Amino acid sequence: MAKNKTINVKGNEITLFSLGVRDYISLTDIAKSRNSSEPFAIINNWMRSRSTIEFIGLWEKLSNPDFKPLEFERFKNEAGSNYFVLSPQRWIEATNAKGIISKSGRYGGTFAHKDIAFEFASWISSEFKLYLIIEFQRLKDSENDRLKLEWNLQRTLAKINYHIHTDAIKENLIPKELTKQQINFVFANEADLLNMALFGMTAKQWRDLTPDAEGNIRDTASIEQLVVLSNMESINAVLIHQGLRQSERLQQLNKIAITQMKSLVHNKNLKKLK
Repeated sequence: MAKNKTINVKGNEITLFSLGVRDYISLTDIAKSRNSSEPFAIINNWMRSRSTIEFIGLWEKLSNPDFKPLEFERFKNEAGSNYFVLSPQRWIEATNAKGIISKSGRYGGTFAHKDIAFEFASWISSEFKLYLIIEFQRLKDSENDRLKLEWNLQRTLAKINYHIHTDAIKENLIPKELTKQQINFVFANEADLLNMALFGMTAKQWRDLTPDAEGNIRDTASIEQLVVLSNMESINAVLIHQGLRQSERLQQLNKIAITQMKSLVHNKNLKKLK
């Protein structure tokens, strides 16, 4: 249940709240505009009318699947007689009504769904009903504007966070340019040569950094890295055939890895494969 809100109607403070998607307005506050000392007498007098019983009963039939129609029919038949008296509490308890709510406590009173509250306001005064509708709609428009602003703000933040996230991914995927010391290092096998060119470390170095990880360094590779790795294996075979030293091949493979990764992280078609 949402926190109570207020609107000012012709100098009268009217309380309202939302219950799910339904808006409820204080009948007690509306009644005070007619009789500030005995608002409940005003409400009870309104509920004695047959037309009122028919209206609130129809609302319940249309909106409340748990409504008790037999009790409603009894009240409708008794309405209008001299002995008939009906309070909101009695109506709620007898028919399991949802359109009228009785709240206790400091901010309590009798509340009704806006459709019923507007009908009650019309009974009080057509002019009062019109002003009530205007102020109520003004409040709802203000709330909608605020929600739109919040939604746009969240959407903007989501876009910013998305770019921060994707930029971070791209930054981590693209290989770093190797130092001279790394290039001159002699690797035990050609697989580690490719690992160094693409990941910037050997399989053993990766294992030392991630002792709890499952698999090997290539098991954690992204689809872009796997594509580049496949390309590099073919290119490395050509470079070996050309007779280039390991350090020279590493330097070229590292440059190729950087170029290809920059291209792939912006490739829309590759993203569809993920």
